[in-house]
Amino acid sequence: MSRETLRIPGPTPVPPEVVAAMGREMISHRGAEFRAFYLELLGLARRAHRTEGDVLIWPGSGSAGWESVVVNLFSPGDQVLATVCGDFGHRFAGVAETFGLDVERLEVPWGRAITPGAVGEALARRPGTKAVLVAYNETSTALTNPLPEIAAVVREHGALVVVDAVSAAGGLPLETDAWGLDVVLSGSQKAWMCPPGLLLMAIGPRAWAAHETARFPRFFWDWTAARRQAEQGMTPTTPPLSLLFGLDAALRMISQEGIEVTWARHATLGELVRVDLLGRGLRLFPDPDYASNTVTGFRPPEGIAARAVVAAVRERHGIALEAGKGAIVDSVVRLGHMGWVHEPEMRLALDAIGESVEWLVAASPPVPAATTGAGIREFG
Repeated sequence: MSRETLRIPGPTPVPPEVVAAMGREMISHRGAEFRAFYLELLGLARRAHRTEGDVLIWPGSGSAGWESVVVNLFSPGDQVLATVCGDFGHRFAGVAETFGLDVERLEVPWGRAITPGAVGEALARRPGTKAVLVAYNETSTALTNPLPEIAAVVREHGALVVVDAVSAAGGLPLETDAWGLDVVLSGSQKAWMCPPGLLLMAIGPRAWAAHETARFPRFFWDWTAARRQAEQGMTPTTPPLSLLFGLDAALRMISQEGIEVTWARHATLGELVRVDLLGRGLRLFPDPDYASNTVTGFRPPEGIAARAVVAAVRERHGIALEAGKGAIVDSVVRLGHMGWVHEPEMRLALDAIGESVEWLVAASPPVPAATTGAGIREFG
């Protein structure tokens, strides 16, 4: 199998230090060695989330965190506000609806951000709303929502702030306590620099209070059981030891770099990517004021499908990109730049994109501008 360089929005490349750590011998997950290791790992996770509260870890994906949130915070019929500016916000709302919550969707066109004002207006219309669900970084549209400002408005209305930070945590500024975030969920396979398979959840005091009255049945996802075990350096079920060893190594790398330096590195890479793509005559998909620093979405030239760009870059350069999702699958290309990635790797990817796009344009007949991009807001 030929090796492919991953520049998709996750899974992301895994550092050699993490790969080596995952090769450790197995140990007893009920022994003293594991307990000491796990308590230290949870401390690293708390520091990376900038919280004095609990961070719990389960086997699972970031998407599993949506279900964990619903069954641990709510009861049937509870009112929630789901903010939707892309595919992942849409799916989070769908999970809440599946469990019978009374979900109001605050939807904006893909490529636009959720605004604090719109959130405040929606909450004013439904004063009984228990929580607001928000994707900090909407991976499908490569857009970062103004989370600190949104969180402040939500708390003014007495609702819980529940954050999907799957493509944000570890790459974008995240101040769980200072911003008043009640739940922050993420997966191991993005800026945390690990393979897929771990769900991380930061849970604050207001979320624990809501958990006490939640009436959905739960067993595997039960927060109380997980916290009780975590306090003793244990887990409720057999943990994926190799993944935990890898996460420990990754969090130590982030700690050594310094979390603020890590955030700044991602900001520098995000700006580099945007400037480069614009300089090549390509257009960003999201509102530039809210463009993500962990993933960039751009439009191919008129008449070139996004999936054609993805295929050309893979076949000609061995680099994996990803097309958009849903309605924008053939109009947006997504380029990941989160986790273990630095400027030289990104410049190679950008040159590969530029060469492949030029090749596709040269091989394609001209297409009238009016035939493409119908119904999609233009920012670039």
